[in-house]
Amino acid sequence: MTEESIGRSFAAGIVGVLAILASCAAVAAPEYAEVRPGVALVFPRDDGAHPAYRTEWWYITGWARDRSGRELGVQVTFFRNRPGVAEANPSAFAPRQLLFAHAAVADALHGRLRHDQRAARAGFGLAGAAEGLTDIAIGDWSLRATDRGYAARIPAQGFTLDLAFRVTQPPLLQGAGGYSRKGPAPAQASYYYSRPHLAVSGTVTIDGAPIAVEGEAWLDREWSSEYLSPEAEGWDWAGINLADGGALMAFRIRDRHGGTLWAGGTLRRGDGTVRTFAPHEIAFTPLRSWRSPRTDADYPVAMGVRAGDIELRLESLMDDQELDSRATVGTVYWEGAVRATGGGRTLGRGYLELTGYWRPLKL
Repeated sequence: MTEESIGRSFAAGIVGVLAILASCAAVAAPEYAEVRPGVALVFPRDDGAHPAYRTEWWYITGWARDRSGRELGVQVTFFRNRPGVAEANPSAFAPRQLLFAHAAVADALHGRLRHDQRAARAGFGLAGAAEGLTDIAIGDWSLRATDRGYAARIPAQGFTLDLAFRVTQPPLLQGAGGYSRKGPAPAQASYYYSRPHLAVSGTVTIDGAPIAVEGEAWLDREWSSEYLSPEAEGWDWAGINLADGGALMAFRIRDRHGGTLWAGGTLRRGDGTVRTFAPHEIAFTPLRSWRSPRTDADYPVAMGVRAGDIELRLESLMDDQELDSRATVGTVYWEGAVRATGGGRTLGRGYLELTGYWRPLKL
């Protein structure tokens, strides 16, 4: 079976899942697990899936380079969703857990994001997300724990990622010990931690040509049961591996008027000390925009980010890093490799995610 036919089969499978969801719309809402402050995250248990919650993701982004110095952005994301329908149905076909995945390569020589996606219901030995450790797969796409970190194997349309991500730092707990507020209501929160400065090694194959690479990446892990506030339009997020060994995460939830509904962030300095930022200490300022020729969405691909007394300018590796995921999660967003500069120097590298610019998110 070819990669293209595999993609078509997964797309057809998710259409069937959506039909089941539509037929079950009248079923009573399930009871999802709640996110509460003061709950300690435990490892490696919390590296694995949390099926009692509505949604979660494993999100790896990073910069890789070959021996000639050519730089690539790489992204692998797996999502798990509990739709909350047909849970009492004993049939193995009942969609109790849905899995989605996105993968992408940003290459300035190509000038446009290469990306692919998968979707399937869990089960039948074809897709699943294990509890207790990182082990998630959809068909031949996988992200799994190793004795040194993680390994991703993604044979996608037009490219293949075969990468190892070695852990070099302890988990960075976001928010208050891993309890991360996402809105004015305390229930609008997620459990959230990151693993910055993952050491990348392996192979990126583009159009059949293997490229040996190394670099640095960032893993984000979040799980929650709450939707964003009804006033939320989308979010801006950045995860930056700083050159001094530190790490900065900053985000803002935008309201329907383009203002900031909520914001937050965390800095781990090079010496290991950690500072958590209050909403008023975070600011995102668009500096330059790019209009997609496919969707007409305007994205601020150069962004000023302030976190407390830190000010960075984020500049994209290339402008066209738009990811069309309408075939899986139903939206289009920009997710791109960026350099962080300040004072005329490169201070770090990471990723910027921009959602809700194509259309307001409907979560």
